[in-house]
Amino acid sequence: MSQNASPPAALTIAGSDSGGAAGLQADLRTFLTCGVHGLVAVTAVTVQNTLGVHDRSDIPPRIVAGQIEAVAADMGVQAAKTGMLASAEIIEAVAAACDRAEIGRDTKVPFVVDPVAASMHGHPLFDEAGLAALRDLLLPRAAVITPNLDEVRLLTGLSVTDRAGMHDAAVALKELGPKYVLVKSGHLTSDPECVDLLYDGRTFVELPGPRFSTPHTHGAGDAMASALTAGLARGMAMPEAARFGKWFVSNAVANSYPMGAKVGPVSAFWRLAPEHR
Repeated sequence: MSQNASPPAALTIAGSDSGGAAGLQADLRTFLTCGVHGLVAVTAVTVQNTLGVHDRSDIPPRIVAGQIEAVAADMGVQAAKTGMLASAEIIEAVAAACDRAEIGRDTKVPFVVDPVAASMHGHPLFDEAGLAALRDLLLPRAAVITPNLDEVRLLTGLSVTDRAGMHDAAVALKELGPKYVLVKSGHLTSDPECVDLLYDGRTFVELPGPRFSTPHTHGAGDAMASALTAGLARGMAMPEAARFGKWFVSNAVANSYPMGAKVGPVSAFWRLAPEHR
């Protein structure tokens, strides 16, 4: 009996969303539809639905670190990403565990930092100690960071109101140490297009896409970052992986659907055969 080859594996270090729209659930769903095996290090368990986050319980930092090291040592990781990291103590544990597992910007395992520092309503998820740990410990380890405009404001103090402001934000974020910066423009609702911006310290690359008139965008940022991570796990270079992430999330938003009383999720079903949608 022949044995099938193992697919590439990607690790998400993120919180659980009980509504299934964002967080590690969105990451795993995206990994699967992009042909990548998903590995998990859970950082927090949230109590949430389409109306908002009502409560959460953070995982002890040593357990978060242990999850990272356990799967990396046994199963191997081709790329890793972060989502909500909950506290400065968890960020410190993640940074140390990734160093031990040789995950980071200057290793063979690219590290995607989605700096989930603000909720979908723009509310900070960290205190100042958490933001400082994110800036000082994770951004310099990142192959790429993928902030939305609320997170740009929290990380740099810059309020972006147009595409020129996105360029300024990318420069400011690059100075914090990541190899690449990908500024997401979903919150720039005054722009009729949704043009994200990739920057490597020398060259700006625009990633254009349509802007859809839908309120159902929960999990869009997670889907883009995890699709990008899946592309890296499959061996894509960063610009190609960023375009892949943009293509994936544009389709996910185009096929988003209502669920619950308020903001519904973006969809991964569009990647399935029509009879399974």
